[in-house]
Amino acid sequence: MMITTNEFVQMATPSGPMQAQVFRPLVDGTFPCIIFYSEIFQITAPIARSANILAGLGFVVVVPEVFHELNPMGTVLGYDDAGKDKGNKDKWAKPLEDHDYDTQAIIDFVSQQPYCTGAVGAMGVCIGGHLAFRAALNPAIKSAFCLYPTDIHSDTLPCAEANDSLTRAGDIDGEVYLVFGKQDPHVPLDGRQKLYQHFQAVGLNYHWQEVNAQHAFMRDEGERYDSALALEMYAKAQQFFQRTLIS
Repeated sequence: MMITTNEFVQMATPSGPMQAQVFRPLVDGTFPCIIFYSEIFQITAPIARSANILAGLGFVVVVPEVFHELNPMGTVLGYDDAGKDKGNKDKWAKPLEDHDYDTQAIIDFVSQQPYCTGAVGAMGVCIGGHLAFRAALNPAIKSAFCLYPTDIHSDTLPCAEANDSLTRAGDIDGEVYLVFGKQDPHVPLDGRQKLYQHFQAVGLNYHWQEVNAQHAFMRDEGERYDSALALEMYAKAQQFFQRTLIS
């Protein structure tokens, strides 16, 4: 466990400047990097706390504003109906290809930082779980830990034909860990079965876990938060990334 520090940085992307918050251990040395993708609400206080926990476990954690080109820099949406409506509107407006460019921009950034080892993984919650899975299509991403990833099974996010994340799953060379809540209406049983069967068919290197939890059980605000389960997931993510990012 380590004391951490954090700062905001900006990166150039094809769709404009992207702000990200970087959390890292406040000690000398180099550390593997985790790109941590948020929910539709961007870098909220719960997301920042999650990133800080991961940084304290010995990682550089980069949290991008996932809809940077659709909002003023620094925008954080509220966990209310207005925030949910705006976040979902942004989700359906941004093509997956633009998220791919954002991922590459982060990879380029961390490759130039003296505190990074060069090993990069991805992690996320909700749409961020999807984006972590999507990031694993980039050969620089060694592993991805995806918590209740939405919209993979339903192919509802905009993209070029046959470039959706489910169709492309067989192109992932790294290792993927997927966690789903059995009571999550966003990825119901038939959706989970569709994913499992497809991943088997294409030979994806993946771990699969279903837990008794609702959507957003990691978020430490609101009635769906499961603190014991969240702690378990942080421990599993730590073990997963220590194995896959530290040679």
